[in-house]
Amino acid sequence: MPTTAWQKSSYCGEGEACVHVATAPGTGTIRLTESADPRRVILSAAPAAFRTLIHTLKETPDHG
Repeated sequence: MPTTAWQKSSYCGEGEACVHVATAPGTGTIRLTESADPRRVILSAAPAAFRTLIHTLKETPDHG
């Protein structure tokens, strides 16, 4: 069974809660998780929806 290769966000500082992103093996679905979530919830998104999210975050100066 293939394993998921998670990539930590480049905006994550040392010791902070971090967003991790991966593709679901064999499906191309984008997966997101947050390291501080005790339930370890994994969100799934279609590549087009993930692209829209990233574009919106980059174009919106104050999103957090």
